[in-house]
Amino acid sequence: MTVRGSLAAIVTATVCAAQLACGSDGEAAKPQQAGVPIGGGVANGNVVAEFTVDTSTVQVPLELAAQLYVEHDAVVVARAQGTIDSLFVELGDRVTAGQLLARLESADQEIALANAEASYDNLTRVAARARALTKSGGTTAADSEQVEFQLRQAEIVRRKARHDLDLTRVLAPFDGVVTERSVRPRRFVAVGDTLFRVTEAAPLFARIRVPESSAQAVRVGDAATVIGSGGQRTPATIVHAAPVLDAASGTREVVLRLARGERELVAGANVTVALGRQRRRVVSVSRAAIAPEGYAVVVDNGRSTLRPVTVGADIGGGRVEVVSGLSPGERLARPTR
Repeated sequence: MTVRGSLAAIVTATVCAAQLACGSDGEAAKPQQAGVPIGGGVANGNVVAEFTVDTSTVQVPLELAAQLYVEHDAVVVARAQGTIDSLFVELGDRVTAGQLLARLESADQEIALANAEASYDNLTRVAARARALTKSGGTTAADSEQVEFQLRQAEIVRRKARHDLDLTRVLAPFDGVVTERSVRPRRFVAVGDTLFRVTEAAPLFARIRVPESSAQAVRVGDAATVIGSGGQRTPATIVHAAPVLDAASGTREVVLRLARGERELVAGANVTVALGRQRRRVVSVSRAAIAPEGYAVVVDNGRSTLRPVTVGADIGGGRVEVVSGLSPGERLARPTR
């Protein structure tokens, strides 16, 4: 082979190696391409690790992501079929338990109840006469028992007619706010159709999973701080804590109740819970090693894989706490931006 041919072969091999490292079309590999070289530098076809997962002793709050919720949050459905006759509330209205939200057309149910009431009243009088005749010996015990049976049947029919009429009235299940209105006037609805959603305004709760390294220090009654996306801070208290660790995740479930007074925080909001300030040993890594999407590029024997990572507080020096996803000693490449 000539010198020119050897140079051409070397150039071709270099281009092919670069394409294999970056993807078949020569572009940077995407985060989904786990198992192939992604992120960081590439040397001799291997991904170069730039960061090492370490441990640090810190005295900062444990920060965990959470979503606020309320205990009472219910979908109000139609309990009878029919046409919506009237609506009494609108989206955003505050309601009290038992308040009338809507009413279905109820003429048929009202007629049925009137007939049931009339039959019951009539049989009540007949039964009273039968009892008097039985005492005086004017009728047999069998005839009296038959009248009493008819009276009980009339009472059942009357109760059912009242219940059917009640089903045409849509009521608020508890105090709260109308957070959804799916129904419209004069619309026919079937049993089970969603009409409204009512959500309790307070108290707000947050549910977090505390890693094993900090779980033993958590106690019911401990104070914490809930930080909203806008930076607003609200005090909270731990009200429930699981007695054991979850074996699958190595975490302990904790529920916090927020104090009243912060109106900007609502159910469904994403928040950060700052818990405790004890001196503790944590897993840490350079913030630059964690992608904004919440993953890290773990390097092992020159090959790379993606790993979802949960980070906590900034512990200074450009490093962040790793709540879950990484172990001390693991090597990481810089994620592709």
